[in-house]
Amino acid sequence: MNIVIIGTGNAATVLGRKLKRAGHRIVQVFGRDASAASQLAYQLDTESTNYWSVIRKDADIYLIAVADEAINDVAKHVHVPGKVVAHTAASIKKEVLKSMSHHYGVFYPLQSLRKDRAGLPEIPLFIDASDDIAMKKLQQLADSISKGHVIEAGDNERLKMHIAAVFVSNFVNHLYALAEDFCNKEGIDFQQLLPLIEETVQRIKAISPSNVQTGPAIRNDEATIGQHLKLLEKYPKLKAIYEVMTRSIQGS
Repeated sequence: MNIVIIGTGNAATVLGRKLKRAGHRIVQVFGRDASAASQLAYQLDTESTNYWSVIRKDADIYLIAVADEAINDVAKHVHVPGKVVAHTAASIKKEVLKSMSHHYGVFYPLQSLRKDRAGLPEIPLFIDASDDIAMKKLQQLADSISKGHVIEAGDNERLKMHIAAVFVSNFVNHLYALAEDFCNKEGIDFQQLLPLIEETVQRIKAISPSNVQTGPAIRNDEATIGQHLKLLEKYPKLKAIYEVMTRSIQGS
């Protein structure tokens, strides 16, 4: 398929690379920042523009990979009747694109995408569409880069999945950052925790997380919990999080 990518950030870059590798032709990259658009276009072997008026009208699909708050602005400036348009946001309704074309939808990658990462990650894709024409094209596009990991999901389902994603990725990573900071301040090596992190990830691939919970909270080991809280008295933020997490694990 011939594709116009609107956006130059992490999602635009990684999806663009995946689509190009799958044999699609990226015919144009649009970005407000001319330099960023030019750099991405060079990677994807195509042309770039930072002018709304010269966005090509002959592509099969227009993929909008911009910040959530910028999608409305794109919809105001780009009108491609008869073409398929799709945004990549989890929490934005597909109807925001209805002024662009009768064929609109969502192409949401459930993955933390970083354009500076070496290699291309596996990307589950959640798709939705206004009609059969848009759904068929988005399904074909998704299958070409993520076959076996493509799910049809409406606005409400995507929102729920996004909330779950915040817990398992953003919140968990924040805990890693807090643990790393604690280790640095206490003179211990955070890297020694990596095998434990990897083991936990491997376990939940086959077993429900609720069945692999370990630690003093699930054992109701009040003596150990007390020692931990005493040490954490000089770290009020960590102590508060520890107490909340402990109560949550214990179900209270």
